[in-house]
Amino acid sequence: MTPIILATLNARYFHTSLGLRYLLANMGELESDTAIREFIIDARPIDVTEKLLLAQPRIIGLSVYIWNIEQTTQLVALLKQVSPETIIVLGGPEVSFEHDKQPIVAMADYVICGAADLEFSALCRELLAGRPPPRKIINAIPFKLSELKLPYYLYSDEDIKNRLIYVEASRGCPFKCEFCLSALDKSAKPFDQTAFLNEMQLLYERGARHFKFIDRTFNLKIKDSIRIMAFFLARMSDDLFLHFELIPDHLPEALREMVQRFPEGSLQFEVGIQSFNPEVQALISRRQDNEKSAKNLSWIRNNSHAHIHADLIIGLPGEDINSFAAGFNRLATLNPHEIQVGILKRLRGTPLVRHTEEYEMRYNPNPPYNILSTSRIDFFTMQRLNRFARYWEMISNSGRFRKALVLVLADNAFDGFIRLSDWLFKETGQTHRLALKRLFELLHRYLTEEADVSNKETTAVLRQDHQASGLSSVPAFLIEQPSQQQKRSAKRSLERRQARHRASGEKESCA
Repeated sequence: MTPIILATLNARYFHTSLGLRYLLANMGELESDTAIREFIIDARPIDVTEKLLLAQPRIIGLSVYIWNIEQTTQLVALLKQVSPETIIVLGGPEVSFEHDKQPIVAMADYVICGAADLEFSALCRELLAGRPPPRKIINAIPFKLSELKLPYYLYSDEDIKNRLIYVEASRGCPFKCEFCLSALDKSAKPFDQTAFLNEMQLLYERGARHFKFIDRTFNLKIKDSIRIMAFFLARMSDDLFLHFELIPDHLPEALREMVQRFPEGSLQFEVGIQSFNPEVQALISRRQDNEKSAKNLSWIRNNSHAHIHADLIIGLPGEDINSFAAGFNRLATLNPHEIQVGILKRLRGTPLVRHTEEYEMRYNPNPPYNILSTSRIDFFTMQRLNRFARYWEMISNSGRFRKALVLVLADNAFDGFIRLSDWLFKETGQTHRLALKRLFELLHRYLTEEADVSNKETTAVLRQDHQASGLSSVPAFLIEQPSQQQKRSAKRSLERRQARHRASGEKESCA
């Protein structure tokens, strides 16, 4: 029997919940009575229900996000049906706002809004002591980061071996981009760096080599950034990998010098561009120097070994398809390793809702609340752009078609790829579950039949991509076709065999 269970539905097995580990680390005397249970969203809610209730918990805390709200709602309904006496406590960004509109909130016993690192343990003490709070909605009391016990010791050996290790050197964000919940933060605050690096040392000693920093603004305070990077550089190994999220227009010389010291394959930067349109940036309260951002991206690409993952968003208020195309082309010219084309989502609680009426922002009423149309982009165009984003992920960001992609994009990256995207959907009617072999064959058809690239050139580049992909099955167009000389030789050989066969038959009949 475990009195308290902390649970969530992760998007994939290799993800881990840093939030649940913070909650457990700060349970105080209740830590030994508390356990973490992580599942994935593909699991059947009824199976998750069974596994949770096997421990006969008195309290179940569920972490709710935009990607798991549907499945978690089903889970809560089942838990309450089977075991109504089990107390359900919800937390996480998806339930911290607009409570009156959510069925999951109506079914739960309590909801903690905001950072629940300390609030959850306080609530559990009250509940276990028979003193239930009078209010269902509990607003977390602000606290100093120095009050938190760091949770990194709660990563298991299995986590370290097979799953992502999320870490954070700071919390919050000083910027006010209205599509992001970080717009509600007053500032970014660092953890005590000595204590944090001590925890990183312990993780490193246990074998952790992949560290994904979730800080919104890793390079906000350059002195801190350099100290953290120097810590890992001193422990560099062939399998060490670090992921940081960078502010694109802030890359001073001291940070550049540090970045240059990291070897290939050890460093990845996630760089949020979102839009290159100054009018759109102003509408969403995004402060960004586009010229500096472009120069910094170019510098990282051409003067370091860092892998660049750059983000753009489709559907921001005030942006039409031409504006997005111009931004995409500008970013493509800078040649980041990946361009993540995201679709705008209406996260509960974000200031973005102030643009809903003026810009006719229409969102999917179901998770993930993606944008359906705006005053500048109608529904059908938005669907085209959704397909563009999906095919871009499949073809470009997969890294499997590096040579062929050059032929597709040609002189205008957006125009070249939207034509391919439209053609792929016309031919297949699918944006998912396209087998890799079939994708090779489709690209061959498109380039030779629609893009007027010669069969010889198309086959040559796709052969290189195929060899690099490691795909065992061979598309039909890559199977060597016999030359005319080989065909004539094979024909003569067949004729000789047939003649010998006839002659042999004649001898047998004479005998």
